Amino acid sequence: MSILLSFTSTLAIIFIVPILIYAIFTALFGLKEPEKKLSFFAGVLLQKIGTTIGFTSLFYLGKDNIADHWLLYGFTWFVMFAFTEIGQTFMPNYSKKEAIAGIISEVIYFPLAAFVVATIAA
Repeated sequence: MSILLSFTSTLAIIFIVPILIYAIFTALFGLKEPEKKLSFFAGVLLQKIGTTIGFTSLFYLGKDNIADHWLLYGFTWFVMFAFTEIGQTFMPNYSKKEAIAGIISEVIYFPLAAFVVATIAA
């Protein structure tokens, strides 16, 4: 039961935090809104489900070693995704503003999700 709660909590965190950060960037820095919002959010949700499966599964597989090091676990995931954000700036349809918003989101949601999963798993 705790793994299901961990999955649901992680999914909520890593789906909602970027929406809030991107909304702030859109309002303050003119970040371009997606044209097809429903398709965009459905795609983001699907990506976040995949990330959540990996994040919670790996945590539970190694929880005896990871639980006390949840911040390092979250930071490791942040670093992996931050490199992805930076790499995407070399693509024609991804701006530096989007990458910065993504990195800010990830620096918030990965440690937060790791803390929540570690607390639930305890």
